[in-house]
Amino acid sequence: GLLRYNFHQKRWVWNEGMLRGETITDNVLHLLHSKMSCLHRNVQTLLTVMACFGSSTNETVVHRLSESPHFSGVRNGMAEALSDGFIRKDEEGCLHFAHDKVREAAYNLIHYSAKKQFHYNLGKVLYSLFLGEGNDAGDTILLIAGQINHGKEWIIGDQDFRIAVAELNMKAGKKAIDGCDHKTAYSYLRFAISLLPNDHWESHYDLSLSLSFLFSSAANSTCQYNEAEQMIRKTLEMARCLEDQLPSYLLLSQILQAQGKVKDVYDTCSTILTELGESIPESNTLAMASTQIVETINTYEKVGDKWLKGEKTVDKTLHKTLQFYNVISLAAYFCK
Repeated sequence: GLLRYNFHQKRWVWNEGMLRGETITDNVLHLLHSKMSCLHRNVQTLLTVMACFGSSTNETVVHRLSESPHFSGVRNGMAEALSDGFIRKDEEGCLHFAHDKVREAAYNLIHYSAKKQFHYNLGKVLYSLFLGEGNDAGDTILLIAGQINHGKEWIIGDQDFRIAVAELNMKAGKKAIDGCDHKTAYSYLRFAISLLPNDHWESHYDLSLSLSFLFSSAANSTCQYNEAEQMIRKTLEMARCLEDQLPSYLLLSQILQAQGKVKDVYDTCSTILTELGESIPESNTLAMASTQIVETINTYEKVGDKWLKGEKTVDKTLHKTLQFYNVISLAAYFCK
């Protein structure tokens, strides 16, 4: 049969090849669902929680989740789920579903109308466990945000919590960017922006500034240049001072450069360098551009030597100035 209990192995076993057949998918899910419906409540809770997380879950998360009264039985359900063969544990302590169909059947234990609420409640519990008192959740922050985000209709109704969730998603987006997963970062950051109130630039300036910059960066890295440029120009418009604008101007030059708008890159960098007190020639030649590149590299090397020696004499403005020189030198080389 498709699914049977092996008394010798003391676990459920199935025919892998047949399970992959599309024509029997409904039958397989029905059989698995029937078997799971008879399991102990702790096992069912564990399987549904893992199904919400995806195909795999870190055992540490399950143990931590068991500290909550709402999910206290998940740790106790793990042994039976393992022995019955619904899940397996690898050497690194990561729990995996034995098959995608097992996960699908486990997820179907949650009634369709209750799925959003289940995800949201699970996320809020994880949020309180991992992020209480300003703790660092590490990579788990992606998991937490992913669960809470299912409950946008409830998040929007809580003015204080919606800002907390926006900050959560910003941190998740930053974590994804650090891991070079810009598509995931874009998704988290876009959701965060959707939670901000209409007056967010006035009421939550610092959050708006950081979030808009990160979103533009993620959009640029996923080749969504129009969206990236639109957001970063809005950020420049709302920023309160040149110091707050500098990172966005640098990102704008990178967005323009990615679109091949080399002259716009040169003009943008030239304007900013002038505001920083630098003297930029109105016209340029290939030889002058080459000299600019060499001088920029030499300055970078001097600054780098001081940094390696532990000298803290280089201010942030100088760093930004050098970055703009680096961009404008290349732009000058290609367009002047």
